[in-house]
Amino acid sequence: MSPSEAEDGARDDRPDGAPPGALVVTGGGRGIGSRVAVRAAQAGLDVAILYLEREDAARSTLREIEAAGARGLAIRADVAVEDDIVRAFAQVDRELGGVRGLVNNAASNGGRSLLKDLTRAHLERAFHTNVFGSFLCAREAARRMSVREGGRGGSIVNVSSGASRLGSPGVWVHYAASKAAIETMTLGLSKELAADGVRVNTVRCGVIDTEVHHAHGEDRVRALMAQVPMKRMGTPDEVAAAVMWLLSGEASYVTGATLDVSGGL
Repeated sequence: MSPSEAEDGARDDRPDGAPPGALVVTGGGRGIGSRVAVRAAQAGLDVAILYLEREDAARSTLREIEAAGARGLAIRADVAVEDDIVRAFAQVDRELGGVRGLVNNAASNGGRSLLKDLTRAHLERAFHTNVFGSFLCAREAARRMSVREGGRGGSIVNVSSGASRLGSPGVWVHYAASKAAIETMTLGLSKELAADGVRVNTVRCGVIDTEVHHAHGEDRVRALMAQVPMKRMGTPDEVAAAVMWLLSGEASYVTGATLDVSGGL
């Protein structure tokens, strides 16, 4: 395939005049994933959200997708389980005509732990979801999008965390390490998949106003905000806007990048 053909495939990830296929958003039932899914639908994309818990939230997001005039799917799937991933992508093929983009958003912090108390279970929860799941979802998406395999190109956006740079000592070092692995995965896959017409980028989130942060207490939220130069939490919509830009044709020459959405943290 010529360079020009590969570029044409890479440009097929524009929301406007979208080709057949759907954007797959893991962890798409709530929080950041939900806002990405709804924004994508508003931009004209069909969207499949993968969720593990909170079916009520996933159904609510699905209603918003459909209200925007897009086709949608809400698929219960554990991205830590390879069979669930394969089944979910096959369903997207059957019902939405294939895959044209992926947002690897599903994540687990593995449970709070100091190193002295860390167990294999903590590590498995974090790495099976965040790293193994992201790799396997990227594999399934790339197989379908690769212009060298008959696809039309596309884009993968991985959602990381500022923990990857800060380390989260005394709390979630294992989670931070898993997110650092995602950023290295982005770098490597962006080079490996470039000739396939598939761009791969990361959005690195700071302290975002989601259930995850509030679940650990408002004192912790205030302490985290005090470290942010902008002195506030970010919103899921602000992260979703960055994800949508990386998915769009406006970022057609951007691959292997990590975009911080962190208020300067």
